[in-house]
Amino acid sequence: MKCCKLTALALMNLLITLVSIEAAGECGRMPIGQAAASLSPCLPATKNPRGKVPPVCCAKVGALIRTNPRCLCAVMLSPLAKNAGINPGVAIAIPKRCNIRNRPAGKRCGRYIVP
Repeated sequence: MKCCKLTALALMNLLITLVSIEAAGECGRMPIGQAAASLSPCLPATKNPRGKVPPVCCAKVGALIRTNPRCLCAVMLSPLAKNAGINPGVAIAIPKRCNIRNRPAGKRCGRYIVP
C-alpha cells in the first residue's frame, strides 16, 4: 500500500512538472515583457528597413535565437511590440540584417516568413 502511494505521488509530481513546463509560454519561464525589454536596443531598427542595426541589438537577437527562437517571433508579434510602434515585417528581418547565420530562415512568424 505504501509503495502505491509513493508511486502515485511521484506520478503526480511528474504531471505537475510537465504541465508547468507546457504552460510556460513561447519565451519559457521568462515573461514576454522581460524578453521584449531585453531587445530594446533594437527598437530603432524595427521601424526602418534600411536603418543600421546596432551591434548590441544583433548580440541580443543572436542570443535569443540560440536559446529560444520561438520567443523572438512571439515578442515581435506581441501587443507590446505593436504598442511600441514596431513594424513586424521590418523587425522580423533583423536577424538577416545582423548576418546571423543560424537564424530560423524560412520559418513562419505569424503571417510573416523569416528571410
